[in-house]
Amino acid sequence: MKRFEAGTFDVIVVGAGHAGSEAALASARMGSSTLLVTIDLDMIAFMPCNPSIGGPAKGVVVREIDALGGEMGRNIDKTYIQMRMLNTGKGPAVQALRAQADKNEYAHEMKRTLEQQENLLLRQGIIEEIIVEDDMVKGVVSHTGAVYRADAVILTAGTSSRGKIIIGELTYSSGPNNSQPSIKLSENLLDLGFDLARFKTGTPPRVLSSSIDYSKTEEQPGDKEPNHFSFTSKDEDYLEDQLSCWLGYTGPETHQIIRDNLHRAPMFTGIVEGVGARYCPSIEDKIVRFSDKPRHQLFLEPEGRHTEEVYVQGLSSSMPEEVQLKVLHSIAGMENAQMMRTGYAIEYDVIKPYQLRLSLETKLVKNLFTAGQMNGTSGYEEAAGQGIIAGINAALAVQGKEPLVLKRSDGYIGVMIDDLVTKGTLEPYRLLTSRAEYRLLLRHDNADFRLTEIGHQVGLLSDERYQLFLTKKKMVEEETLRLKKVRLKPTEELQNYLASQNSALLKDGFLFSDLLKRPELKYNGLYHFAQLEEKLPRDVINQVEIQIKYEGYIRKASEKVVKLKKMEEKRIPEHINYDAINGIATEAKEKLKKILPETIAQASRISGVNPADISVLMVYVQNGRISKVHTEG
Repeated sequence: MKRFEAGTFDVIVVGAGHAGSEAALASARMGSSTLLVTIDLDMIAFMPCNPSIGGPAKGVVVREIDALGGEMGRNIDKTYIQMRMLNTGKGPAVQALRAQADKNEYAHEMKRTLEQQENLLLRQGIIEEIIVEDDMVKGVVSHTGAVYRADAVILTAGTSSRGKIIIGELTYSSGPNNSQPSIKLSENLLDLGFDLARFKTGTPPRVLSSSIDYSKTEEQPGDKEPNHFSFTSKDEDYLEDQLSCWLGYTGPETHQIIRDNLHRAPMFTGIVEGVGARYCPSIEDKIVRFSDKPRHQLFLEPEGRHTEEVYVQGLSSSMPEEVQLKVLHSIAGMENAQMMRTGYAIEYDVIKPYQLRLSLETKLVKNLFTAGQMNGTSGYEEAAGQGIIAGINAALAVQGKEPLVLKRSDGYIGVMIDDLVTKGTLEPYRLLTSRAEYRLLLRHDNADFRLTEIGHQVGLLSDERYQLFLTKKKMVEEETLRLKKVRLKPTEELQNYLASQNSALLKDGFLFSDLLKRPELKYNGLYHFAQLEEKLPRDVINQVEIQIKYEGYIRKASEKVVKLKKMEEKRIPEHINYDAINGIATEAKEKLKKILPETIAQASRISGVNPADISVLMVYVQNGRISKVHTEG
């Protein structure tokens, strides 16, 4: 391990949730001496909410993290109890891998990885103050008075930031799962001049598995065909003995119990002050907002292989404990359910993300980075995606190198960070496929093609891992070209196969690639008729098939990216005085001064900045007149 001077490091990471774990690993793997300080070493990468990784958009983020050299994908591939590909009946742009995690094993495995990482030191403690000198971060101070010095600091305090748990009329200061909260760090951020907001999230009750009558629910088994989050995981290691989840529903009795007790629901009585997530509402919020719905889905998710606890996804609540129990007993299959943990809401502090650069460095304090839920996001995957970028950029800052900024066309991580910094968020932000205008390019299957090169360039991916990728890339390119030359003859066998697939018969020879573009036909079905060489690996075949089937759509999307690239390359000077530029509307000037966009493209995405304002700004940049408005006045 790299030697650490007493209390002196290159990078310090505060908080060891999903963002902090990725940030610390990225920094250390890039050669920076890194200190990871967390309130409780037994809660590293803990899952206080649903015990799962992935899903729509989120699953793509996990693969992007893996392609960059992060850990989340590898960790869930070691500790899942169920793996399932969602939306298989739809196109590849919205297909999503989701894994049910063994909650405790996931945390233990991540802790083990952090402990064994060279250049990384773990320490338990509560950070209460950030040391800032001449607007540059210099270190942190813990609750014991210990001073740790560093050239860069990453804050990933999550829902511990002045956390407050709410259950009915009961409120108390706490982090997630009754852990200690971080109080003074938020106060220090306010003293430094940061603008904070208050958000809310919550969890459902957990119940004893043996007290559930699963015969009244619908089984949701895992997939038999291998799938993985990490590009390094092998099909032969795919878990066959998977645990099922179970689908249930609320009903009229459930809804009536909740309506009868709304006067005791904290989110309606004024006890809850924080803003909750629109896309993950509590059950009481659902009943009020969707009063016409006769029922709502619930997923009963086992929390691990060696525990009886079951997470009731879809039943998040901050109602009083006895009301939560009545609600559970009104649901088919849970009439006799034993509640092991009560659901709760938790409020916490958020740094309003307009105060960040696209590198996740704060604009107020140089070399101070933030990541995760304290930036206004929800979800483990969103947090981890920010964490690896913050870790990379902290290490690059220490090395005196330019930061890494992922564009919206590079990945969902780029979409998320641009959304946060450029558009802001008034509620916990959740990634959705609809947020990505280039979602056909940002697929689950091609994250390595998009980001492995970057991961290798910054030093997160080994030469060996990079060579494996280059081999795969070559195989895909060669097979794609070959299929555009192979002509299939209309033999009787082929015609019979086409008829069996309800596909039009051939009148003459047909290129394999053109035939593969038919939606009802698959590579594996046509392979036999082409008399090709030895069959390729499954991931290569999948990539070839998608590239050929969606070739026209992918080309159009890629052309749009090329056009936007010119605007992305038009950088705006950091200290520009927008008030001195004539022709920009007053509202646009206010938004531009607040967000401080780094490029013309980013400026064009700011709400309230219209095309006419962008045209004026572009003229100033292109004509060199920008130099006349650098100084104030």
